[in-house]
Amino acid sequence: MTTRFYNAKILNGDMTVADGELCVRGGVIECVCGACENGGDYEKEIDCKGGLLIPGFKNAHAHSAMTFLRSRADDLPLHEWLNEQVFPQEAKLTAEHIYWFTKLAILEYVSGGITAAFDMYFEPEAVASAARETGFKITMCGAVNDFGTTPAKLRDYYEKYNGYDELVAYKLGFHAEYTNSVGNMRAVAEMSRGYKAPVYTHMCETKAETDGCIERHGKTPPALFEELGLWEHGGGAFHCVHVNDDDVGIMARNRIWAVSNPCSNLKLASGVAPLTKMAAAGINIALGTDGAASNNALSMFREMYSAVTLQKYLTNDAAACPAYNALNWAFSGGASAMGLEGCDCLAAGKKADIVMLDLNRPAMLPHNNIVKNIVYSGDASAVKMTMVNGKILYYDGEFFTGDKAETIIEKTRDLMKDFD
Repeated sequence: MTTRFYNAKILNGDMTVADGELCVRGGVIECVCGACENGGDYEKEIDCKGGLLIPGFKNAHAHSAMTFLRSRADDLPLHEWLNEQVFPQEAKLTAEHIYWFTKLAILEYVSGGITAAFDMYFEPEAVASAARETGFKITMCGAVNDFGTTPAKLRDYYEKYNGYDELVAYKLGFHAEYTNSVGNMRAVAEMSRGYKAPVYTHMCETKAETDGCIERHGKTPPALFEELGLWEHGGGAFHCVHVNDDDVGIMARNRIWAVSNPCSNLKLASGVAPLTKMAAAGINIALGTDGAASNNALSMFREMYSAVTLQKYLTNDAAACPAYNALNWAFSGGASAMGLEGCDCLAAGKKADIVMLDLNRPAMLPHNNIVKNIVYSGDASAVKMTMVNGKILYYDGEFFTGDKAETIIEKTRDLMKDFD
């Protein structure tokens, strides 16, 4: 599919905005310029009417199929939320459930300007199929633990789903320190060395988790992971709320991405990750929503706003963590954390993962600073279009994701009868 966008405003990599055109050919951005030379050589031409073209948001930590638990266990302490609500309901999940609940999440993703998600959940075949059929990008993350996914399964998944489809990828990972034996973690470290591949995990989400790791192993999770060789080839850690100065140093020297989930961490009273401190230490940062059970929205707009405003509160400095930081974390940060190549900005040769924002929405007016409006006042209502790999998946309230949106919604409603 070839597409020309004209009468557009375009967000540049340096966070400036320019008027111009953007042309897509074969899933790749062909040109970003004042006026494309091949004006009549496109199958589809879209008059943006002054709309802003931006790179798609990358949700760098998600449990997509947890849409089935949205508002199921709100306003509960973490232990009760997890053990009395989440785990018992997840035990009832089948591959069919995960397939359809992932598709429901994808509808929310694309209508909110998200073009890729870093997904950690069960039944990877169901997740991969949902992504491929809808046209959405999914990078799946391994979740080795003592109760289900073994290191042997992780190896099988890694080899099967890398090369499975251009929209699908798989990364080595384990669920967390507190759900794994040292033997499991050593096995993942050995796999990482063999593949020369990064490793990802939940880490330091709660104070109890960090304290428990110190009791079990005599050191914090980052120190333990470094000792076990899990991070010899880099990787990423989800949450990173309760990290000390030594932990920050360990993450920096091991090139570990800190993937922050501010809304989920607030809702579960887990705390606030010290993103400003980590960024100052040279740690790269990305943003994710976590699952709908703990957020409950899958909105990168909320994550960006929360990320920057919480850093201002944490540092007692209103000038700390400007809006541009959040946009970088949501665009290029997420792409790099997930290993997505060519998805970081709008430029010739990059992947055509593009979102159009309607700048005439009330929350986007006036245009005193268009870019900062995205972070401080923008929301999903401003998303006019979402394109992935050159294919429009959402436009002006309509979905183009294979199954009709109504079918996906009705199917998920029907499947909810399996959960009491």
